[in-house]
Amino acid sequence: MLHCQIAEAPPVHPAADWFQLRAKHLPTRELYARALAALAAAPHKKLLINSRLDVALAAGAHGLHLPAHSPAPSSFRPLTPPGFLIGVSCHTLDELRQAEAEGADYVFFSPIFQPFSKPGYHPGLGLAALRQACSAITLPLFALGGITPENALDCGAAGAAGVAGITLFQP
Repeated sequence: MLHCQIAEAPPVHPAADWFQLRAKHLPTRELYARALAALAAAPHKKLLINSRLDVALAAGAHGLHLPAHSPAPSSFRPLTPPGFLIGVSCHTLDELRQAEAEGADYVFFSPIFQPFSKPGYHPGLGLAALRQACSAITLPLFALGGITPENALDCGAAGAAGVAGITLFQP
């Protein structure tokens, strides 16, 4: 099972296979500097940049992660090198199917459980919804929201290719 750490800056957790740099508030230069730092700190891990294709390409990142309701992943393809990953955050089965139809390489599906980083946001969709989501598409699906080392195994058993999280990778 893959593990994707979501953070505003390195360090990259040793257990993470992928690192999603999500720092929406940062100016371009600072985001670029953090991307370079993440690549230098963890050269064997995949780096995804949230929302900013320009920074992802300039830094040599491995991919771009898009929020729900973004332009179609296929609209970015002509600008990206071979093997460049484009993923989408999804919250419904319709969004999952749309992401797949529009050329996403992977999806995040959330929230599976009550997110620790957003108290009161949503009680979580649950493992039954995750199981249904995993069977609705052929893309790798990362479970997100309230993931712990204990329930990560349940997410894998439900069909998730991986888990993603913020709190999961904090000490």
